[in-house]
Amino acid sequence: MKDFPKVLILNQPFNSISGGGITLSNLFKGWPKDKLAVTCLGNLITEQTQLDACDHYYQLGHKEHIWRFPLSLLKRKYPSGKVRISKKEKKVKPIKKSALREKLLKGYINPFLKWLGVLNWASTLQLSPELQLWLDEFNPDVIYAQAQRREAVIFCRLVQEYLHKPMVFHMMDDWLEVLPGEGLLGNYWHGKIGGEFKDMLTRCARHFSISEPMAKAYQERYGFQFSTFHNPIELSFWNKSQRKSYEFGDKIQILYAGRMGLGIQSSLETMAKCLENLNKTGKKQLELVLQVGRKPSWADTYSCIHHRGFVPYEELPDRFSGADLLFLPYDFTPSATAFIKYSMPTKASEYMISGTPILIFAPEDTALVTYAQDYQWAKVVTKNEVEELKAALMELIDSEEYRKKVATKAIEIAEQRHDALKVREAFRNELSALAANKTITLNPS
Repeated sequence: MKDFPKVLILNQPFNSISGGGITLSNLFKGWPKDKLAVTCLGNLITEQTQLDACDHYYQLGHKEHIWRFPLSLLKRKYPSGKVRISKKEKKVKPIKKSALREKLLKGYINPFLKWLGVLNWASTLQLSPELQLWLDEFNPDVIYAQAQRREAVIFCRLVQEYLHKPMVFHMMDDWLEVLPGEGLLGNYWHGKIGGEFKDMLTRCARHFSISEPMAKAYQERYGFQFSTFHNPIELSFWNKSQRKSYEFGDKIQILYAGRMGLGIQSSLETMAKCLENLNKTGKKQLELVLQVGRKPSWADTYSCIHHRGFVPYEELPDRFSGADLLFLPYDFTPSATAFIKYSMPTKASEYMISGTPILIFAPEDTALVTYAQDYQWAKVVTKNEVEELKAALMELIDSEEYRKKVATKAIEIAEQRHDALKVREAFRNELSALAANKTITLNPS
């Protein structure tokens, strides 16, 4: 019988809309529900928070998330405690947010505070008596944590110190390397938070990364051994809709699916310019489908763009295999490259298993490009130029044999390296081994 330890998850809810949430959902799928609990900030708990994997949530609200004056007057006060769940709809009941407040904070106040260099100082997290009681009642065997900002890093340390249970930290993006370019005190915060981050890592019994290049770089940077756990995929779920034919119809559909993150829009617009150029002279018309939340304002300038909007996760296999090509772009600005250098997009493995040929448009010095080039599972463009992108696109369009070769290789690598059954087993074994070891063993620095 498989052993499933009780796991407390910090700073990341289960969902199907964020990279951390999707990866979390796929890694813990099949885990007994009564052996999982999550505590995270109130703004992360939304109607998209998934309850099928875990319904035991503690919302970090005004009793734990403390804002300094005068921001304490502006910031929304979330209630602290167990998250309310609608039994009828089986959904989380998030509090209603003011659209104006959100616009002011995200568009003006937070960017200004970040530029001043005080946003990382403006708030902190603490363990309230109510949270301590909740932690005691759940009494986990292992702590699993993610963190994307300073207060989350500090919170990980506080929880581990309080529970004194083995903790695993899983890094998604190299967000610390963006700090030097953030405002007047960027270099100060880079050094300070870097020290706090390493201190938190010393309290971890295991360290996980999202890519192999990250694991190597972090071992050199922090002195700890990192194991790589990327988003795993259910082969049976994706194989049922896998693309088998590589012929093109009268119109060639290129699909981008995902979030309009840091700088992605500029690379998408470069593709749009490329397609507009090709549509003037080519025999087949090319269409860029943006399967994103909101249609970007610049998209109306290009006749080749079609906006679809997000679709349920269950529809993704059909959508991905139904496209002729899948586009996976990154931003080329220095700040964005620093952030995503060691990241691995959640959708990379999902793109790979779909059987649709993939075109990557990203800086050369990224984990994504290294992975694709090492295993030859995508066509890669590393120069931020329309003509370079156009040449790569034409190579895919002109050769059905090449499209099939790239797509077949992607399926092979996805099955070998991202099979959820294999990845989950390795992941569970890591956590079970920690739970079985009553003495917390920290990796040497």
